Amino acid sequence: MPFDKRRIGNPLIRKLILAFIVSVLALALITQVAGYWIESRTPRDGKLLMIDGTSLHYLDRGVGSPIVLIHGLSGQMRNFAPELVNKLAANHRVILIDRPGSGYSAPLAGRPNTLNGQADVVAGLITALGLEAPLVVGHSLGGAVALNLALNHPDTVGALALIAPVTQQQESVPSAFSAMNIRSDGLRRFLSLTFATPLGLLIFNPSAQSVFAPESLPADFAITGGGLLSIRPQSYFSAGGDLFALRDALPDMVARYPLLQMPIGILFGRNDKALDPTQHGVSLRDAVPGATLTQMDGGHMIVFTAPDPVSDWILDQANEFEQAAQHD
Repeated sequence: MPFDKRRIGNPLIRKLILAFIVSVLALALITQVAGYWIESRTPRDGKLLMIDGTSLHYLDRGVGSPIVLIHGLSGQMRNFAPELVNKLAANHRVILIDRPGSGYSAPLAGRPNTLNGQADVVAGLITALGLEAPLVVGHSLGGAVALNLALNHPDTVGALALIAPVTQQQESVPSAFSAMNIRSDGLRRFLSLTFATPLGLLIFNPSAQSVFAPESLPADFAITGGGLLSIRPQSYFSAGGDLFALRDALPDMVARYPLLQMPIGILFGRNDKALDPTQHGVSLRDAVPGATLTQMDGGHMIVFTAPDPVSDWILDQANEFEQAAQHD
């Protein structure tokens, strides 16, 4: 049907267009103000280091054999509970990373924010900090980044400790992340600058609760856990891109899992509602020679809800790796 320019002359149509434009501008302003407010409540914890042109935010704690922590989708380094980090840092050098595009790290410079690219930057940070054969801990999508790192940069990794890692392709996106499941960068960018942050503030608690289910959402997750940072414009935009970067990377990764030759431990909450322990845990254990799988009570966010047993498990992985290395 041909476009009739006279329709624009209709007073009602003009008013609707004007109302839409004003609404979009108002939402954009609210988004900017909300972004500043969120950052004032959850400021940067660590330092910035330029790795291959990408500004990477990291926190360096403790002394001893190194442990690198990589957070999951739509998260940042505060997703690892303070009690967990403190326990690890008592006898280890602990490096927490905001993945490229997440938290206070910039997206990859001059290229798409792929999993391969994110792993490249993590490898660059490990080299820049002089970390020798660290234990790399990856939670959720951070587990996929850790696996990618081990596959593409095996010389920079001593062992992997994967907590509720996403390791296989799956048909559906967990409900908490469905609003980010938009392939178009342009549309996702528009939403990130207008609707996403105001809506995210309105539905923050029920949305976050769906990630923690069946456990309750901790009252301090928004600030202490850095949850609020996930609804900033850049965080929303990058998280959507991470979903598609993961889908693009997994087929090749899955085919190469049997080639992994380093110690790998996998930990899942047996009640995880976001990622199925059998699909993502058992399948990886069976694909990688010598990999082990442990299950405990809890859901997907055990890195925040169960800091003591999770830190104990990480320390066990570190001790087993160090003992094995001494015997070689």
